[in-house]
Amino acid sequence: MKNLFYLFTILLFFLGCKPNRSESDIAMSDTVTLENEKPQNLKDALKGKFLMGTALNTRQIEGFNPAEMEVVKTHFNSIVAENCMKSGRLVPRRDNYNFETADKFVQFGEDHNMVIHGHTLVWHSQTPRWFFKDDAGNEIDREELTKRIKSHINTVVGRYKGRIKTWDVVNEAVLDDGSLRKSKFYNLLGEDFIKIAFETAHEADPNAELYYNDYSTSIPEKREGIVRMIKKLQAQGVPIHGVGMQGHVGMDYPELEEFEKTIEAFAALDLKVAVTEFDITVLPSPWENQGAEISANFEYKEEMNPYPDKLPDSVNVAFNKRCLDFFKLFLKHQDKLDKITMWGVNDGNSWRNNWPIGGRTDYPLLFDRQNKPKPIVGNLVDLATQ
Repeated sequence: MKNLFYLFTILLFFLGCKPNRSESDIAMSDTVTLENEKPQNLKDALKGKFLMGTALNTRQIEGFNPAEMEVVKTHFNSIVAENCMKSGRLVPRRDNYNFETADKFVQFGEDHNMVIHGHTLVWHSQTPRWFFKDDAGNEIDREELTKRIKSHINTVVGRYKGRIKTWDVVNEAVLDDGSLRKSKFYNLLGEDFIKIAFETAHEADPNAELYYNDYSTSIPEKREGIVRMIKKLQAQGVPIHGVGMQGHVGMDYPELEEFEKTIEAFAALDLKVAVTEFDITVLPSPWENQGAEISANFEYKEEMNPYPDKLPDSVNVAFNKRCLDFFKLFLKHQDKLDKITMWGVNDGNSWRNNWPIGGRTDYPLLFDRQNKPKPIVGNLVDLATQ
């Protein structure tokens, strides 16, 4: 009987030390539920496929629109500055750089573990006038322009070395017919300005990925011109790692087939491909082959602003289908695409409202003017996780 008493006591001891099965089961059940729970935001839904990026404007970076920044933190894992890193903003007067907003932009990306894209180092537009003039107001020569390009790139890329992962080194140097744009850079340096820019950026940060970026890349002649230019750079040993396809598209242009041909053509160059500046205007176009030539401007007419108060349901449905079709294409080629970047956070701060006709109301992005996700956001999450 004594032995039985000891045995019973030991049994009770071990039963008392055993973990509570119900709590353990609940914890395991919670873990399974969390693992199987469907993502509710874009960046998580697209994880492992490509980065989901957005452009930030100065007011957002400076903290004036916290609700918009919450959208950014929730749905995006890559950011690019819409304007504050362009030379006209960084150094409006010679040797007088102002990095205040750009520094905040980079810090925001680092604070929220985002991939930061630099935009843009050399661009014919939004370059300050002094860049091409001497102190007397006369046009500088080839040697001086080379020095200024190198100095600017070394200053900017050097400041963010190791912090900005990817850069648009040269922006929009090719025309729709495939020829090189006769910009001030080209007029003084010829096509060598592109080589100079990429080599200097690589020297400033050897670990940064360097991109060429352009719009209307689905136009066959332009696509072929960009491919020719890049092949020539590659043959010269110029460090170029990626190409950005600006995605300023409309409801009926470009054809998806041509957009796909461009993805394939650029990827065949053994380069990373990014869809940059993506938005879909729902407004009528004042020209036949609309691209993204920033200097274009047309007179306002009421018939060119058909939805000043609200977008009709039928147009909303068409917008959702158009956007979904593009993302189906992106997912089809996810092995070739590094990132997709929306050009803005919500409809209210999109440049499309004022270009190429000022004062219009457009609806080109994934979030409405109240920062609420449009139905397309849920559609894209479903598409990416099915």
